[in-house]
Amino acid sequence: MVRPYAVTRGRTKPKTNLPLEALISTTATARSEFGTLTPECQAISDLCQEWRSVAEISALCRIPLGVARVLVADMAEQGLVQIRSSLNTDSRPNVNLLERVLSGLRKL
Repeated sequence: MVRPYAVTRGRTKPKTNLPLEALISTTATARSEFGTLTPECQAISDLCQEWRSVAEISALCRIPLGVARVLVADMAEQGLVQIRSSLNTDSRPNVNLLERVLSGLRKL
């Protein structure tokens, strides 16, 4: 078991704003460089063959949420993953997404 601060090199915040609900998917670059990735990045790359949220990545890889955010942001910077965020350019939540969530909750 590697300590979380060792995995992120002591960083606690991602370089870019990365919301928990942001969807992540592996790129072709990550698939071609799979053997050179760290074990944590390999696990994220494997997991994100389908779109996954940052929160799901954290839970399924069993790593702290802060570590997942830092790793995913680093991978995005290297072109290893692509990110779909629900945030608009003014950092407000997407109204359509919120309406769909509210509708889904009402159906429960």
